[in-house]
Amino acid sequence: MYEDYQRATMFFDAKDYISAAQLLAPIVAGDPSNRAVVELLGRAYFHSAQLGRAEETFARLVELDPGNGWAYEALARSLERQSRHDEAARYRKLAQAMGADTSTEIEVSVTAANLA
Repeated sequence: MYEDYQRATMFFDAKDYISAAQLLAPIVAGDPSNRAVVELLGRAYFHSAQLGRAEETFARLVELDPGNGWAYEALARSLERQSRHDEAARYRKLAQAMGADTSTEIEVSVTAANLA
């Protein structure tokens, strides 16, 4: 599993988000509580315009870590890209209340070291 995660990270860094998502989805299925992998999968879905999947994945990240303002921001961005601005506003406000930077891109990453 770790080797697949490393390969997925390489694909993600090379901007091959679809291949990254294909490797990450089974890892998340096997370990749905791994926040670092869930986040990277959500980012891969977001960047490959699989917005429904990105929304579901970022919603899962919010469930796993309700104090993570970045997760709310990522969920808001996913909803906005689907032109669901009213739904996104709720998550955007929560993200701002938690001190997350408002952004138009999903580039920030939580590393495994941050999750310990």
